[in-house]
Amino acid sequence: MSDTRSTDVHSDETPGTSGSAEADLADAGSQLSTAPVEVAMPGSFGGSRTPGALGWITWTAREVTGWVRWFWRQLTSMRVALILLFLLSLGAIPGSLIPQSGSDALKVRDFMDAHKTLGPVYEKLGLFHVYSSVWFSAIYILLFVSLIGCIVPRTWQFVGQLRGRPPAAPKRLNRLPAYAAWRTDTDPEQVREAALKTLGQRRFRAHVEGDAVAAEKGYLREVGNLLFHIALVVMLIAFAWGQLYKSEGNKLIIEGGGFANTLTQYDDFKSGNLFTDDDLVPFSFDLKNFTGTYERTGPNKGTPRTYQADITYGVGAYGKEKKTTIKVNEPLEIGNAKVYLVSHGYAPVVTVRDGRGGVVFRGPVPLLPIDSNVTSQGAVKVYDGYRDAQGRTDQLGFAAFFVPTFAGAGKGTMFSQFPALDYPVLAVSAYHGDLGVNAGIPQNVYQLNTKNLKPFKDSKGDLVKARLLPGETMRLPGGNGSITFDKQVKEWAGFQIVQQPGTGWALGGAIVAVFGLAGSLFIQRRRVWVRATTGADGVTVVEMAGLGRSESAKLPEELGDLAALVHEQAPTKTDEQDADPDQEPGAATPVPAAEGAQEK
Repeated sequence: MSDTRSTDVHSDETPGTSGSAEADLADAGSQLSTAPVEVAMPGSFGGSRTPGALGWITWTAREVTGWVRWFWRQLTSMRVALILLFLLSLGAIPGSLIPQSGSDALKVRDFMDAHKTLGPVYEKLGLFHVYSSVWFSAIYILLFVSLIGCIVPRTWQFVGQLRGRPPAAPKRLNRLPAYAAWRTDTDPEQVREAALKTLGQRRFRAHVEGDAVAAEKGYLREVGNLLFHIALVVMLIAFAWGQLYKSEGNKLIIEGGGFANTLTQYDDFKSGNLFTDDDLVPFSFDLKNFTGTYERTGPNKGTPRTYQADITYGVGAYGKEKKTTIKVNEPLEIGNAKVYLVSHGYAPVVTVRDGRGGVVFRGPVPLLPIDSNVTSQGAVKVYDGYRDAQGRTDQLGFAAFFVPTFAGAGKGTMFSQFPALDYPVLAVSAYHGDLGVNAGIPQNVYQLNTKNLKPFKDSKGDLVKARLLPGETMRLPGGNGSITFDKQVKEWAGFQIVQQPGTGWALGGAIVAVFGLAGSLFIQRRRVWVRATTGADGVTVVEMAGLGRSESAKLPEELGDLAALVHEQAPTKTDEQDADPDQEPGAATPVPAAEGAQEK
């Protein structure tokens, strides 16, 4: 016959047995988890202090040791680890919203100029360099220590559990959450053998302990938990490594030009605190050709179809030259460095002559796009070699505005109508004077600062300017020279060279963390006991019970399945006294149920 019991109601419980019952449950559930046990802090770690200097030293040492242990327990607790993780996420918010000096020093300076009161406060709090600030580093290190202090003891404890065996069955199995019992004519030894075999087939770690079989399953839950914590440590190390040793620089290259991976070759460059010049991967490359094609019709008109740079590159000082093509999201990888194609534009070829007709500048001038149709602007600067009509040394500056597809005269717009070179026009206006190159102040090569420049003026007193088609020339008044838009427009490509070590480790850690977290959430660690004893009437009594880390509806269901398998080899004893009067002759004997909250 089947018998089911509940852990909530026990009408047959006698006074004085509650303590032993709790002890049974505690023994049965021991080491189901590797989580550290919370220990209350006593009022005084050192206890009473004995008189004298030795007593004071002993008492002080005990107090200090006690407080250190208490602090370590708090630091390595899950609660504090979650708080530190939350603080780390909270601390990253200003790093995303406030300009950072490591990534954009100009924006930081503009912020300081615009916020005279708030700027200095942010600077003192380290909000302009969040990820290298003292407070963010402290949170980062404390979280790292917390995870390490949590992982190491739990790992050793789990290894000890794997090397040991599931605990023996409690004295009173009917007090466990899931319970089933029946009587059988099968010998107790045969029942235990059948249970041991059945549990082994269900991948339980099982062994016979006294008159019962003890089994356990679900160790992958703790494995997943430990993997999750280890993966977090790996990710923290990878992120720190990547931030400290990263580098990122940009370089604009015109067709026919080249680049060598040295600091002096970059247009702008930023790196981590521990990065040095020796960490740069030695390579160089030349831009042979840039190809860009665009949609001509339809709603996606102007959208790039082909966007690629054909280059030749070599690794090291004597590396063999190789050819390759860099596309958007298809970077060139050389060692730890990746070369991304990030931008594109045009560089009209111009020729500037002085008052005597001599060429003082000839070459492509890269201009920066300001819209999706590659309307571009920039400057042509002549620093040296220019002399005016009287032979005096001077400097020239031309504000340039370029459109690859001009709308046409009288159309009311100077903006490009299409990104391809269908109707190129270069608009220039002329200045002369001091370009500021000798002042020692860094300046943007793509902008013309007219503060110390004088405009060339025509007979009407207006600024000298012109729209030039390829091959046309604008002459400066007074025989002071000219500028010619040559019949050639080169294309340039913008590249970003990135070295970020640790990205592979961070990705691997994130993947392992996801799987570990899934295992710790969805795998249940549980124990099952099967006891077979001979009753007073000589009939074998079989009891089965299960216990998990937390209440789960699947545990009674799983115990019921196991009971059914064992029941097949040790069926319920049926005789005239135990038979159900309503049961038909030859009907199957009911399998014992195992619902933890079912009524008697």
